[in-house]
Parts: sequence; C-alpha cells; structure tokens
Amino acid sequence: MAMTIKAEKREKSGRSGLTGLRTEGYVPAVVYGYKLESVPVAIREKDLMMTLRDEGRNAVFQLEVDGKKVNAVLHDYQTDVMKGEFKHADFLAIDMNTEMEAEVNVSLIGDDVAPGIKEGGVLSQPFWTVNISAKPSDMPESLEVDVSEMAVGDTLTVGDIKSKWGVDVTDEDDKVLATITAPRVEQAEDDAEEGAADPEAGADAEAGGGADEAPKETE
Repeated sequence: MAMTIKAEKREKSGRSGLTGLRTEGYVPAVVYGYKLESVPVAIREKDLMMTLRDEGRNAVFQLEVDGKKVNAVLHDYQTDVMKGEFKHADFLAIDMNTEMEAEVNVSLIGDDVAPGIKEGGVLSQPFWTVNISAKPSDMPESLEVDVSEMAVGDTLTVGDIKSKWGVDVTDEDDKVLATITAPRVEQAEDDAEEGAADPEAGADAEAGGGADEAPKETE
C-alpha cells in the first residue's frame, strides 16, 4: 500500500513566500500529470525524507490534497547541498495501470567469490543505473548484477542479463555494467616485456652509447 503524504495548497509565491515555507519545515512542490492540472503545494520535509528512506526513490506516494488522494511519484527535486535540505520537489500523478519509464540503480553482487577478483583482477562498474519501463506497482527500487562467475577479461552487458530481471530494459544491449580487467602489476610487467623485446629500442640505445666514446688523439 502506498504511503500517504498530506500536501497543502500553496497560496503564496515569490522568493519571500518560498523562504518562509522552508523556514517552517515545508518543501515547496508541484504536482501534475494524470487527470490533474498543475497544482502548487507544500509538504513537510520530514514526511518526504522519511518516505524516501523507507520506500525508496521510485516509490509510489499517495498525495492528499484538499481531501483528494492521487497516486504520484517523485519526478524531480532540488536540494541545498550545503544544508542537506530539499529546496523544491516535482510530483508526477500517474495511472497505476499504465507503464512508465524510470531510472533504476544497479548493484553488483558476488564479487567476494568471483574467480577474476580472487586472481587479483580489478572490478569496474561503468554505469550505476539502467532505464526500464514497468507499471508503477512492478517498479523495482534496484536491480542486481551477479558477477560471481566472472573471470579476468570478462564483461557483462545489459543484453547478457536483462532476461533475468523480468522487466523491460530500454537501454541498448551493449551497455556495459561490469568488467574485470587484469591486475595493474601484471599489466605493468607486460608493458616492460614489450619494451625489452622491441629491436628498435635496442638499436637506439647502441647508437646513443657510441656518441659518448672519447675522441681518438691525432698527430
């Protein structure tokens, strides 16, 4: 069941009005979307923070405005980085029977037993999110990528694992989610061996050594 957050219609506008709301512990917001015109509202910051903490970023809220409840998601928000406070929030009213697109976090699991990592390989995660399409009730908070069988040189892409998630991933199949590369020390040794095997390097060294010989005396 979606958590209910009470929202009050905003009557005041302008910088002074918004500052006053924030001082009183409210977040200026707007809700718009399915069967709803854009409505400026204000919600208690502690209610928003608590819901995000407990339900997650992609949670469906029930916003209660003037006694009427609408299903909505947090579409966008702005924060004060220095103070760690919300400055503004946008809520999108949704139809629970219609699919919507969202950005979902990706977490790697199984890295503690991956053969490539045990051999000293370096695990990299180029992308931390994927874009999916699903009904609001089926929207996951995050998706897992199992790297437990990856060896050095292996790569996992969206195309390799999207069938395991059970949701429609809208990203391209070649989007890389995890790689294990050779240990850095091993790579440095390979580079050194390639330099030693380069005949041109040896020829340059011999030519350089001849130039340092002392000139012969002439009568």
